Amino acid sequence: MLAGAIAGYAYYYFVGCASGTCAITSSPINSTLYGTMMGGLLFSNFQKN
Repeated sequence: MLAGAIAGYAYYYFVGCASGTCAITSSPINSTLYGTMMGGLLFSNFQKN
């Protein structure tokens, strides 16, 4: 999840949203939370049951 949070913030910082109307990338908090959620979902696929 930490890797996802870092990736989400990095996406906001380097790509972002020029118009400011993007729902996820217009705010660093939104993109970091979205990245955290995506990172958690991605890495939970690799856990052994």
